[in-house]
Amino acid sequence: MKAVIQRVKGASLRVNNELISEIGKGLVVFFCVENGDTEEIADYFAKKIAALRIFEDISGKMNRSVLDESGEVLLVSQFTLCGDTSGGNRPSFATAEKPPKAQSMYEYEARALGDRGVKVKKGVFGADMQIVQHNDGPVTIIMQRGGCAQ
Repeated sequence: MKAVIQRVKGASLRVNNELISEIGKGLVVFFCVENGDTEEIADYFAKKIAALRIFEDISGKMNRSVLDESGEVLLVSQFTLCGDTSGGNRPSFATAEKPPKAQSMYEYEARALGDRGVKVKKGVFGADMQIVQHNDGPVTIIMQRGGCAQ
């Protein structure tokens, strides 16, 4: 499982030019399910994302979470985070979970975040999405199977 987490002042997501989701202050989370990922890993990601202290407090220190800020999360399924470029110029997506299970895990992650009190909006699984973000900072965090990307 991988996630790229970006702090934003706002973001919108469209499919076929139709507005699907829009958030104000919060996080855009690009979320990838890999072969063998479990609900336990998804729960860990949800717990960490909800509590991740990457918003500034009054002293300017990154000390507040999306929950502290009453922010929102735009959760976007993105299998291309599995792209392995070590073998050539065309990425291999061999580690990406098959779509039915990946979609189930994506939906599970959205529920797990919501169960922790996070306001979650979603993209459309498997769709060609256009996302506009107003990045804040910028602040970008990469998580991978329960920790930071190596």
